[in-house]
Amino acid sequence: MSELTKGRPKDPYVLKREDIKEPPKTLLGTVRYLGPGFVLSAAIVGSGELIATTTLGARAGFVTFWVIILSCLVKVALQLEFGKHAISNGETIMSAFNKLPGWKFRDINWTIWTWLFIQLFKLLQVGGIVGGVAITMNIFFPSVNVTLWTFITAILASLLVFRGYYIFVERFSLVMIAFFTVLTFLSVYFMQFTEFAISWTDIQYGLELNLPTAMVGVAIGAFGLTGVGGDEIMYYHYWCIEKGYASYTGPVEKTEAWTNRAKGWIKVMYWDAFLSMIVYTLVTAAFYILGASVLHVQDRIPEGFQMIETLSGMYTETLGPGARNVFLICAIVVLFSTLFTALASWTRIFSDAFGKLGFLDFHDIEQRRKAIAIFAWVFPMLWAIMFLFVQLPVLMVIIGGFFTSVLLLIVIFAAVHFRYVQLDARLKPGRLYDIAFWLSIIAILLAAVYSIIRFSL
Repeated sequence: MSELTKGRPKDPYVLKREDIKEPPKTLLGTVRYLGPGFVLSAAIVGSGELIATTTLGARAGFVTFWVIILSCLVKVALQLEFGKHAISNGETIMSAFNKLPGWKFRDINWTIWTWLFIQLFKLLQVGGIVGGVAITMNIFFPSVNVTLWTFITAILASLLVFRGYYIFVERFSLVMIAFFTVLTFLSVYFMQFTEFAISWTDIQYGLELNLPTAMVGVAIGAFGLTGVGGDEIMYYHYWCIEKGYASYTGPVEKTEAWTNRAKGWIKVMYWDAFLSMIVYTLVTAAFYILGASVLHVQDRIPEGFQMIETLSGMYTETLGPGARNVFLICAIVVLFSTLFTALASWTRIFSDAFGKLGFLDFHDIEQRRKAIAIFAWVFPMLWAIMFLFVQLPVLMVIIGGFFTSVLLLIVIFAAVHFRYVQLDARLKPGRLYDIAFWLSIIAILLAAVYSIIRFSL
């Protein structure tokens, strides 16, 4: 993930012929270059699956199960379009947004200004994640209050991103997420031997496209948070570049060799996106089932400082009291990995945005590193302050999820422009891809329109 990672281009945002590398030809070779999609999975699991998904299940039961599954499946085509754009020209997302049609203010496109406005509310979402870590640590070490744990969490995240310890944290987080996922699947399995056992009728009922009016707000928040949200799709653009996909493809050339390289690395990116989609969809479904069965039946809603204790009940009720501490440890790691990945992404995208605003040259590697280092300290402090001011982590995450759904509309606009205006004609996808692309767009737009209608009734 880091620009200094061994074996990757020194500056992946500058395309040079000496960095060109032929794409892998075998499945094993392809696996070696996977990564960006699973980095996003580390970010998604904490705020989306652990908090928003289980909260929706606890409140609504199985009736909104279809919303969660749909949210995981329909957005991957947009993610692919952003990844394809990154690989084919290597430009940053803010540079791409600034080329979109529409009005500009001070030579900055309206999409960038809108994105900046939305980020004011996204501060709440990540603040909720900081609070989740702090609350969990307070349960383990009650002698240290939540306020102090909040700042300890923020400072630790800052240190890791500031120093660039990406490889260690990425690998450690993914291992713990895998362990946490296994624990969740075991809970679903053993739940079948308790009073909370579910049947296929429950699952079928959850897939009948019903959405009670009272659940619209929470459902839309969860829709934005589960699977890849608008933010994650934009972040994916940077991680594809930093993984080296664009550098390995090389500067755009009117040659058959460049076309073949671009198609080859785009294929690798497809595998990365689809495999990670399978992982987070299965995890999301498991989390929702636990929330809809164990918590909903008991009318226990995760909220306030009792959020973590309530969530741990999903495991103690199915695996026994001994599972509580295991859950708490995993929750800390999963939430912190989300916090770390969010910070690593925010430092890059804001550095890019501030570059467009004229505060720095994002393509000057030293200026970019300095900006990333500064933001690595600024954002965690802001998130910590936001949590201590609001102190409602679940609500903070849900509000952030709602504005993530709004951001998806801008992402759709950009993806359509990437596909039909900016995409190199030599990389034009097949008809099946376009069908999936438009089905994704239609599903997201229908969800947005449906929500507005239900809110107005």
